[in-house]
Amino acid sequence: MVRPDHLRRFGLIALATDLTIEGDAARLMPEGTQLHVTRIAFENPTTPESLRRTGPRLRAAADLIVPGVPLDGMIFGCTSAAAVLGDAVEAEIGGRAPLVTPVGGLLRALATLGISRIGLLTPYLPETADLVATYLEAHGIDIVSRHAMGYGDDRDMARLMPGEIIEGVTAADHPEADALFLSCTALPAVPLIAELEARLGKPVLSSNQVVFWATLDIARIPGDRPGPGRLFQICKW
Repeated sequence: MVRPDHLRRFGLIALATDLTIEGDAARLMPEGTQLHVTRIAFENPTTPESLRRTGPRLRAAADLIVPGVPLDGMIFGCTSAAAVLGDAVEAEIGGRAPLVTPVGGLLRALATLGISRIGLLTPYLPETADLVATYLEAHGIDIVSRHAMGYGDDRDMARLMPGEIIEGVTAADHPEADALFLSCTALPAVPLIAELEARLGKPVLSSNQVVFWATLDIARIPGDRPGPGRLFQICKW
């Protein structure tokens, strides 16, 4: 029998090529939590076909995360793959712990904020951006504006400069959008959220921000949380 401890433990399945999500996790996971990470193979470019191939790799990856140790949550860290796979993500990973994906975290965040109309920024190729938009629209989100930056390799997305991201957000914004969503766990957007919210006067949500916020929210992690933006000011527990 594994000896219990005081930590709240979570698992993360990341893509082999993601350069950003672990650094954002260090910013967003509070004291008293521990994140355990494994990775799955991923072949760029980021296309519908390459994203679908992640599905059969998820169960083995989940089984590698601290076997025999209870987890308070499991994260699949790929926005576009989660949109492509839909409900199959949970079936592939299994029911070891409550599962959160970036798109699922976004839906939870928008419901909490009382928002259903958004602008969408993706660093993806247009066909991959369409996958995320279609998923969100099928779940009741009105995308009033969108901008795809046209990158095929998530390692390039991770190396985008702040000015390029800000320019993309400006292109994606619209007066009728009540919030902006910056899709992709590789996108280095978390450090820019406070500045972007000040500029736009509305909530700005990113994949890594919403997936870790939702994970903490579902696990009822109380108290002050270290994340940026209006979303992380909300704690119901």
